[in-house]
Amino acid sequence: MRLAIISPEKGWQNEQLKKAAEKRGWEVSFLHPRRFSVSLPNITIENNDLSVYKYDAFLVRNIPFGSLEQIVFRLDVLYTIEETGAMVVNSAFTIEKTVDKLYSSLLLSKNGISTPKTIVAERFVDAMRFFRELGGDVVIKPLFGSNGIGIMRINSEDMAYRIFKALQLARYTFYIQEFIPHNCQDIRVFLIKGKIVSAMIRKGNSWKTNIHQGAEPKFYKVSHDIEVLCLKVGKLFKADYLGIDIVISEYGDLYVIEVNGIPGWRGLQSVTKENIANTILQCFERKKGC
Repeated sequence: MRLAIISPEKGWQNEQLKKAAEKRGWEVSFLHPRRFSVSLPNITIENNDLSVYKYDAFLVRNIPFGSLEQIVFRLDVLYTIEETGAMVVNSAFTIEKTVDKLYSSLLLSKNGISTPKTIVAERFVDAMRFFRELGGDVVIKPLFGSNGIGIMRINSEDMAYRIFKALQLARYTFYIQEFIPHNCQDIRVFLIKGKIVSAMIRKGNSWKTNIHQGAEPKFYKVSHDIEVLCLKVGKLFKADYLGIDIVISEYGDLYVIEVNGIPGWRGLQSVTKENIANTILQCFERKKGC
């Protein structure tokens, strides 16, 4: 197997994937996600001026932030690679639907999965109106993003006014969700091909619970209700693997707050014996065996 990992060649998770692949006897290369080009009508795909057709499989580990055109092109590259018959994990469909928070929320809501009340708008006046309608305590997120970066809780009119004005000047879209009190903790479930590999509770020092924001991971035994919920989410997003983030409200209600198609697992690996990198690579073996 000749595996291309779509990501800059650095980082703990990439090294774990590389080691797990090389133990299988696979050849591993890293393709930078900003260096693709596509030529038509003969459909030639290159990375750093080299053809990518020599690879059997592609593991997507990075879709960098960029302009709308750049993000659309990077997704188009994945769809084009799939057209050649190569294996891509996660698929372009899954990446596209999870990288866009609005579409993720729409898909969850449409299929009866509880997620925080969400409002998306472009105008400052609408953002202020919706802030009040959601009770004056909201979380605002970038439409594209991860690791908790750029997420803010806004719980005063003055704060909302200043932050929304700044976002309007920068031409950002307002993605606003009601704040769900959750005791400064959430649950990350790691799902691979319809099976929960492991899960953890992330306990933060504030309302943010991302490991990158200083939260502490602890092993979590998934309940039947959460297992059923996560399996349903996995089917909706047609995912090879997912990171699903869930909060339990102070009233005991479950809410899916994010679905991540390129999830990290360093924190989770610290609380489980399962080799997660190895399990991710099994997705290719399943595809190859079909």
